[in-house]
Amino acid sequence: MIQLTGFADEISPELELQIEVLQSESINHIEFRGVWGKNVLKLTDEELVRVKKEFNQHGISVSSIGSPIGKIKITDDFEQHLNEFERAIEVAKFFHSPYIRIFSFFIPEGENPEKYRDEVLYRMKTLTDKVEGTGIVLLHENEKDIYGDTTERCLEILEHVGSPNLRCAFDPANFVQCGVKPFTEAFSKLLPYIEYLHIKDAKFENGKVVPVGEGDGEFREVLQALKINGFDGFMSLEPHLKAAETFQGFSGPDLFKVATRALKNILAENHWQWN
Repeated sequence: MIQLTGFADEISPELELQIEVLQSESINHIEFRGVWGKNVLKLTDEELVRVKKEFNQHGISVSSIGSPIGKIKITDDFEQHLNEFERAIEVAKFFHSPYIRIFSFFIPEGENPEKYRDEVLYRMKTLTDKVEGTGIVLLHENEKDIYGDTTERCLEILEHVGSPNLRCAFDPANFVQCGVKPFTEAFSKLLPYIEYLHIKDAKFENGKVVPVGEGDGEFREVLQALKINGFDGFMSLEPHLKAAETFQGFSGPDLFKVATRALKNILAENHWQWN
């Protein structure tokens, strides 16, 4: 049994519509990234209380805090960023979220990522150390143009940190956009660390994001292998079917539903059960 969740700010900036569409698709979890045009870490305490009240009233649980932590340049100040991370931990605790999504820092364009290897590994270990003992697990997403955007560098980070508090949010579309075949070249190496799946697909020819199963993300192979290996975690819809920016994506209510139903069709093909 797997759990469906999603980035509901792709539906609308309005909380009521986010909840309405999630419920219409029988999705009872949210990967909370933003509302009212604000990133989750920028919400005031009063706004967080308001959101939590609405979630509780509608039976919505937070699967992960979709934070922008690690989505700065590796040359940017880290100490200031750690203050934002402390806020992410506070927000995760407030919503009883088991996960915080993070990244491994943008590498300056045209430069060799290996130049920044030690600093990236230091930062990732520092972030992970801060959640030791909290019950919170950090999910590293393989975003394009960050240090951990290839199979080898994702694995390097996870092995170096060597903690159950750092795991992999496997994103096939992001791998495609980096020229990596998600199942053929990445899946088996990262499998021991995969605890969460981001659901979006893309095409090699132009990087365009499409509904799951319509691109080159090898989703059927990934899902079959996950089923064989007993995966029972979260699958998080992040469709990006209209626009994708540095800190958010957008699909709208109708395209979010298209993305959801594409996923459900593939899950049904493989006899998955979900809720």
